[in-house]
Amino acid sequence: MLNRVLNWFEQLIDPFPPEEPTRPPSTLFAFCWHYSKGIWPYLAVVTVLGICIALLEITIFGFVGSIVEWLSNAERENFLQREAATLWTMAFVVIIVVPVLAAVWALIMHQTIFGNYPMIIRWQAHRYMLGQSMQFYQDEFAGRVATKVMQAALGVRETVVKILDVFVYVTVYFIGALVLVAAFDPWLMLPFIVWVALYATACWWFLPRMAKISRRQADARSLMTGRVVDSYTNISTVKLFAHAGREIAYARESMEGFLKTVHPQMRLSTGMHVTLDLLNHGLLVSVGVIAIWQWLNGAATVAAVAVAAALVTRISGMSHWIMWELAGLFENIGMAIDGMNTIGQDRKVLDKADAKTLDVPQGRVVFTGVNFRYDKHGKVISNLNLDIEPGEKIGIVGRSGAGKTTLTNILLRLYDIDGGAVTIDGQNIADVTQESLRSKIAVVTQDTSLLHRSVRDNIAYGRPDATEEAIIAAAKKANAHDFIIGLEDAEGRKGYDAQVGERGVKLSGGQRQRIAIARVFLKDSPILVLDEATSALDSEVEAVIQEQLFNLMEGKTVLAIAHRLSTIASMDRLIVLEGGELVEQGTHDELVETGELYASLWARQSGGFIGGIEKAEAAE
Repeated sequence: MLNRVLNWFEQLIDPFPPEEPTRPPSTLFAFCWHYSKGIWPYLAVVTVLGICIALLEITIFGFVGSIVEWLSNAERENFLQREAATLWTMAFVVIIVVPVLAAVWALIMHQTIFGNYPMIIRWQAHRYMLGQSMQFYQDEFAGRVATKVMQAALGVRETVVKILDVFVYVTVYFIGALVLVAAFDPWLMLPFIVWVALYATACWWFLPRMAKISRRQADARSLMTGRVVDSYTNISTVKLFAHAGREIAYARESMEGFLKTVHPQMRLSTGMHVTLDLLNHGLLVSVGVIAIWQWLNGAATVAAVAVAAALVTRISGMSHWIMWELAGLFENIGMAIDGMNTIGQDRKVLDKADAKTLDVPQGRVVFTGVNFRYDKHGKVISNLNLDIEPGEKIGIVGRSGAGKTTLTNILLRLYDIDGGAVTIDGQNIADVTQESLRSKIAVVTQDTSLLHRSVRDNIAYGRPDATEEAIIAAAKKANAHDFIIGLEDAEGRKGYDAQVGERGVKLSGGQRQRIAIARVFLKDSPILVLDEATSALDSEVEAVIQEQLFNLMEGKTVLAIAHRLSTIASMDRLIVLEGGELVEQGTHDELVETGELYASLWARQSGGFIGGIEKAEAAE
């Protein structure tokens, strides 16, 4: 029964709302409200319940004062008969009403709000961040972004809950307490008013300083996490270059920066603690002095003294809680603002409101007057015009930095161009959805990065609904099946169930590349991009894969980049880029005959490294 009740409250809110996430606002209140739209009715309910509980607690204090008054003045005879109704009513309130309200408050707060609220924020923020451009992630630590998403979720929840819970509850409680004390003796209200004024002054002095430090601390924490995660992500590079000590120093620098925010925060905490103790003890003494003085003069009753003393004890205990809650509030505001500054950034590459789904019946790709640059310093692609016929195999050639990979990034719309247009079968890629565009283009890059999942999941990433038979067939085409069935991870999972590790670190470069190629075989898109696709393979495996890639290319439009010109010499057409401009195009034989840039690159490879090998073999 209890589990059913708990489960019912836990399912009142869907933690994974289906609505497409939008850019959150850049001001704190609007940012918090943006992520609270689906949960505000429950926040309103717990706020009302908090007000009711605060009022009932004050009422109970007043009732205790009445009991003291009765016991001081009333006759014992017939006391229960005279006051039975009042006593039973208050007993019902204390035993039934307050616990029930508190239980409902706890159920909604803990089961409905606490778990679901931050998960809604993480879910929406994560989906929004997945739509950020490649440039955004090139400028940020992945660990830093993840930390800010996690921190922002908790920061928003705590900010909203503490404001509604602490401020509303405390405001009602203090006002009720002042009214209650004034009803017994107006003079007893004076120490409470002075205490509230001094308490507010202490908050005014301490809390903004805590908020400023908390904002710096949130940023320092995410930087520290980002640096640590960066070291773990690139652990192979760290070890290969024997730079563990350097990474330790790199992390220590950020940890020291984090500590520089912690120590001032703790100093403020000590100051807050000492100040609160002084205020609370001063309140206790002042209320005691006035209460006794008024009682000696006959102006205050024993009930007034009892109520005032009880409220002093209660408020003294609450004051520490309130101050720490407010300090926590400002810390969470700092985390929310820090996360907001990252999560709330505009997406650089956006689908149009009326974007259509790309249809590729043929596969003709046309670049018309394309200009592009990554930043303000010069163009990477300049006035590029290129018409690739359906099913044509294009080899892209040029020196490093000529714009080869940039050209494919533009085709995939990882970046928006500065001028001109790119069309596929007459459809401007800027007018179609990014998802549909990239679903029609299969890519194999030189730097293959696999997901930290099973081999099966990585291959099926090309087509998630693929059958087991289709996955195995794709692996066989990529010459990967034989090594896959021999894999076993640390948990004992074997073959296609084996985990490949973060970025595929448990596999060799050639194994990662073959899985990536299997993924492309499975995807079977009409347009194929090969960016140094076989560079990580040994000669024997490359020869097998090249044959399979040629089979894969059949009927597809292909853009292939390779520094080893021999791997793309047989393409239908080669285009040569230099400084972001198309300077030559033609078949291999035609370009060799011109004696220009391509001929120079070819001579350097065939007559240098390749020719040297042939001469050495002939000498043997």
